[in-house]
Formats: sequence, C-alpha cells, structure tokens
Amino acid sequence: MSRVALVTGGTRGIGAEISRELKTAGRTVIASYAGNDAAAQAFHEETGIRVMKFDVADFKQCETAVQQITAEFGPITVLVNNAGITRDATLAKMTREMWDAVVDTNLGGCFNLCKLTFDGMRTEKFGRIVNIGSINGQAGQYGQVNYAAAKSGIHGFTKALAQEGARFGITVNAIAPGYVDTDMVRAVPADVLQKIIARIPMGRLGHADDIARGVVFLTADEADFITGSTLSINGGQHMY
Repeated sequence: MSRVALVTGGTRGIGAEISRELKTAGRTVIASYAGNDAAAQAFHEETGIRVMKFDVADFKQCETAVQQITAEFGPITVLVNNAGITRDATLAKMTREMWDAVVDTNLGGCFNLCKLTFDGMRTEKFGRIVNIGSINGQAGQYGQVNYAAAKSGIHGFTKALAQEGARFGITVNAIAPGYVDTDMVRAVPADVLQKIIARIPMGRLGHADDIARGVVFLTADEADFITGSTLSINGGQHMY
C-alpha cells in the first residue's frame, strides 16, 4: 500500500517539484496550497496529484484537512512542511503584522501539521517528517529578522521533535535550501542576483529538483537511521 504524503505549499516552486518526485517514488501525494486556485488547478491537471486548499497557519483548517485526507486515503505518514511566505523589511520598518504573518505561517504551520499527524505516525510505527528551513535561518539575512527567526526555529523544532519520534519509528529532519531558481528569486534585480551567484562556490543557483531529491532521500523507508539532521543544499554558499 502506497504511503500517504502531504506536501504543504506543494503546487508551486520547490513544493511542486517535491510533490512530483514523491509521486514518482510511489507515494500517494496530496499537495496543499493557500490561495492561487488557477496555479493549483493547472498543477493538478498536469500531474494528477490531488490538491487541497487550506491555510497552514490556521489550526482548525489544518485539522479539517488532515481529517479529510485520513478518511479518504489513510493516515499521513510522510509530511513535508514546505509552505512559507516572506514579508521583508528592516526591523525599523517591520510591523508586528509582518512579523506575525511570517512566524505563524512558516513556523506555526510546521507545528500545526506535525501536531495533527504525529499521533497517526506513532500508531503506524512509521513516519517521515521533513521541514524546509533555509540558509537564511542558518546564516541570517539583512531585512529578514522575521523569516530568519522562523526558519531558525524550524531547525530547532526539528531536533527536538526527532528525539520524541525516534522510538516510534518516526524520523524528523530538515533541509536548508540556499538560493533556488524560483519565481521569488527570479524577481530579484539582475545585478543583485549576480552578486548572490558570485558567492556560491558551485557558480549557479539551485534548482527545485536539487531540493526534491533530498526530500525523497530523507523520506525513504530505508532512511530510518537519519533523524534530527539538517541537510544543507546550497552549492557550498554556507558550510554549517
């Protein structure tokens, strides 16, 4: 029986590639999204992957979604917490609303979905959780105290939950991507982007499938002795 995988933010960018690769690996994949109905529908039509709309920052919406997925497909035993947003500004200009939005989505969403799926994984005596952090949660980034704090929190959350899950056959790991060739990064001014690439020893931006292959590796049945780890996929930009 195919293991059921939920990928949050799984219809665009890195998340879409993760969803595709997990399906190729034989998982039954459900990809969540927050707002772009047209993109989600196009992704579903292209891949055949089930899409589901809910806000990862809203615990009740997450609870309803997990209950629906479990009733239709069975327990979620592979969880990829990929959903994330940015609201960039220096601290002097950052509002409390900008702080709350990023922390509630990026870190709060990770808590919500882990909380709601962990008991099912314990019952199954199997679980694979991968939380998507960031190079900026490891090294910091100017104008991103909210994002860096949330992503750094994900790395700490991962190490703590890994200790709780190990005896139940649940592994909990993180991936910290560097700068990846997504719509968000392509929006960076060309001169700034060239400066970023110049700091990457591999000489290029990452690709979404670089991250997706890491997720497939960490969620494999055979990856049962890897837990509490952060896999940095950044072309050598930050060696941590």
